[in-house]
Amino acid sequence: MSSTLAIASASADSARRLGGSLSPLQAVIFDWAGTLVDFGSLAPTQIFVEAFASFGIRVTLAQARGPMGLSKWQHIHRLLQDPGIRQQWLATFGQAPADADVDAIYARFMPMQIAKVGEYSAPIDGAVATLQWLREQGMKIGSCSGYPRAVLDRLLPQALAAGIAPDHVVAGDEFPAGARPGPFMALANVLALGITDVGACVKVDDTSPGIEEGRNAGMWSIGLSLSGNEVGYSPREHAQAPAAEIAARVARAEEKLVQAGAHYVIPSVAHLPNVLHEIAGMARIGVRPDSASLLS
Repeated sequence: MSSTLAIASASADSARRLGGSLSPLQAVIFDWAGTLVDFGSLAPTQIFVEAFASFGIRVTLAQARGPMGLSKWQHIHRLLQDPGIRQQWLATFGQAPADADVDAIYARFMPMQIAKVGEYSAPIDGAVATLQWLREQGMKIGSCSGYPRAVLDRLLPQALAAGIAPDHVVAGDEFPAGARPGPFMALANVLALGITDVGACVKVDDTSPGIEEGRNAGMWSIGLSLSGNEVGYSPREHAQAPAAEIAARVARAEEKLVQAGAHYVIPSVAHLPNVLHEIAGMARIGVRPDSASLLS
């Protein structure tokens, strides 16, 4: 079975027309930026660039996107291990970056992120309809994010007003001993939602650490290519980009997400319903997320 699905039209409306139950699936657990809101996952990326610049360190947008999906402290720590960034730090401060430096950049990053995240709270096309459809199917809806709780607290009211309201939300700083790619945030949703089988859960994410999180939790994992960090277009950039360029970026994103363990890769959350029907069908005949035959 191919591990990548290219589905041209798999909206909630088309899934309603198909009908059928999602049993035995119980829950879908979503990431936030690049998955439910903020097409292109723009909010965190630019702030990393600005936070490092305030210390005299140049970080490119491509570098800033590299560790996306990790908690923000871990993200900064990973960026400081990049050879080019590390060399800049040595040249500027005369010593290698340490955890105290991560703390200092994080302290600069946080108020900037809190101030800006609301500007990137618009739902991704199809997200509201997909969540509504999941509720009609009796599915529970969880979520988790690399965002710290203080950032989510600023984002959530605006997302709620726009129609994005999961049943549970876990923040990236609530498990300091084990954020992504560990399973902890995903499993916290399982506990909070009263799920009886991790194999009846589907994790949806646009980053490699988020896909690994779902796999490590024993869940089905679906990667999102076009709407997320790995492609990285703003809505305007996507509308103006040549088709060949879009296709090349999407292909690279698909490859990276599959390598991380995604069972399926689709363009955006708007394409989720029909994939869930396919997963439910496999689950009904006993296929589990960790089945070795799935990716053969």
